[in-house]
Amino acid sequence: MKKIRKYMIGAFLLATAGLMSCEDYLDKTGDSIISEEEAFQNFQNFQGYTEELYNGIVEFSNNYWTNSFNWGEDEILTTGGTFHFGYKVDQGNFWGWQSEHDGWGAGWLDAGDRWDLGYDPNASRSHRDLWRSAWYGIRKANIGLANMDLLTDATQEERNLIQGQLLFFRAWFHHRLMEYFGGIPYINEVLPSDQPLTLPRLNYHACADLAAADFAAAAELLPMHWDDTEAGRRTLGQNDLRINKIMALSYLGKNYLWAGSPLMNYSVNGSKTYNADYCKAAAEAFGKVLSLVEGGQADYALLPFDEYHRNFFTTGENWALPGGTEAIFRAPYKSANRSNWGLSKQYMPSIVGGEDLKFNPTANYVSYFGMANGLPINDLTQADAASGYDPAFPWRDRDPRFYTNFVFDGVKVVQGSMPEEQEKERYANLYSGGSYRSVSNGSRTGFVLRKFVPLTVNIHDRGFDWGGNLHINIPYMRLADVYLMYAESVLMGHNAPTATASSYGKSALDAINVVRERAGAGLVAAQFSGSVEALLGELRRERAVELAFEAHRFNDLRRWLLLTERPYTLKTSLEFDRVGELNTEDPSLNQVVNLREAVILEREFSEKHYWLPFKVADVNLYPEFEQNPGW
Repeated sequence: MKKIRKYMIGAFLLATAGLMSCEDYLDKTGDSIISEEEAFQNFQNFQGYTEELYNGIVEFSNNYWTNSFNWGEDEILTTGGTFHFGYKVDQGNFWGWQSEHDGWGAGWLDAGDRWDLGYDPNASRSHRDLWRSAWYGIRKANIGLANMDLLTDATQEERNLIQGQLLFFRAWFHHRLMEYFGGIPYINEVLPSDQPLTLPRLNYHACADLAAADFAAAAELLPMHWDDTEAGRRTLGQNDLRINKIMALSYLGKNYLWAGSPLMNYSVNGSKTYNADYCKAAAEAFGKVLSLVEGGQADYALLPFDEYHRNFFTTGENWALPGGTEAIFRAPYKSANRSNWGLSKQYMPSIVGGEDLKFNPTANYVSYFGMANGLPINDLTQADAASGYDPAFPWRDRDPRFYTNFVFDGVKVVQGSMPEEQEKERYANLYSGGSYRSVSNGSRTGFVLRKFVPLTVNIHDRGFDWGGNLHINIPYMRLADVYLMYAESVLMGHNAPTATASSYGKSALDAINVVRERAGAGLVAAQFSGSVEALLGELRRERAVELAFEAHRFNDLRRWLLLTERPYTLKTSLEFDRVGELNTEDPSLNQVVNLREAVILEREFSEKHYWLPFKVADVNLYPEFEQNPGW
């Protein structure tokens, strides 16, 4: 390939364009052009074609110099981040995901032409975007499936591997678009380029049914792990990210649970409740996954809590890919060091953390992290005898995940040497008026996120330097998420806290407690286990805690029809003053006074904000492709 022609057509058109000759968009040398028969004849060639689909799994957390992917009530940007989609969401401007609406800060959704990518499959993965990758991937998967009959020089195992991957990716790319845009045309054939487009948008359930068929078929064809196949043994040590049965079943369950959630059910049936049938189907799929995992047939397990950070980053391990045994689905990674110059610097206040733009966890979201005994905190400013929360000691005896997620006032940030005149910055000054509290390049809320980075990611310890081997990769799906999705689907499918799926023996309550026990966070209290409504509320809080800042919250609030409801529209800070001598050995024991929660902003949303708007150019392609309501 000598050069790439500039991208000139709508992304949706990629899914409908004919099978062009290479000369239509690439300048290639003559000997690089091969026939379809050669491309699809044997496993090695066909797998090479198929592996391009992995390049469309967008690295949402490492796409730009700072990365916006948490758009619920969980996070707020410092005042300089007005170009980021997170800021635009706060303003109700959902057009801001699009590059033509200055959507640079959500480049993983739509990179536009700023990278001049065209739709080159070999473009840097960190600069891919969902909108183009999904339509392109759907098109490519369909071409592959249409040419399966040309795979003549292959074993049945090899044919199954190819077909299973293609089916998975066709469903997965559709599902990703459906999450943000609702029902779309489900394209399961190669559309001719010489005929007008007429495919209508299907409703969400119709799309989900078609995606489910693809995911289920993929699960039947794919192995538990490629290392256990003859073809996979040729690439031992390189198979961990290849699509397998567990990935297909997990996304089959997620696809069904999303279809059964209130927003999706409302968009089809006008009912704001869960759809029990879809939830039951989801529970069965998740149950199969968990039975295989707990039965030792699949190479997945929850990481020990003292290795919890390995879900998201490794350091000093020669750039080892994070995820360990818990990550089920994640993006392949081209450049580990890229994360050091983007994601790693966007949390720590600039006084110790480098870059100016910061992403702060909101105080209202931090309040979801309850007490070590498992009980929630109802009000950060009020004492609670039942849970033991004391606003004079707000950091004491909290859920263990509170300490792995957040830097709070008094935490030791700088671990090594630093200039004497800056020594006062060694410990986080997050009290009101403290040096870490700049609204432009510090913490607006009184908290700093540490979940994805070691504390050494600061300008003194230099944990982001090359020699630190810091590698950050936030997974799309991990096993803890599967436990919690199973709990939600079996609870709402069978309308009972004690119900189980036929494929798995644990109840919703049991599944939640598996995740909590790993963290030492206290089991679900009896007061929440007696009714569906009570347990659902505690389950949703558990999702907020366990999956915090992993790009789930915005979609969870949407699918639960809570995005427009108070208190989920509020973003707050925690204001307080220090009292007494700072305890540097155990900052959780530090006392504060004048504790109060202050509203920074309230988001004004309407029903239209439950779906993102399509690009105007794409909905104008043909009448049957309709814009989302209100946009």
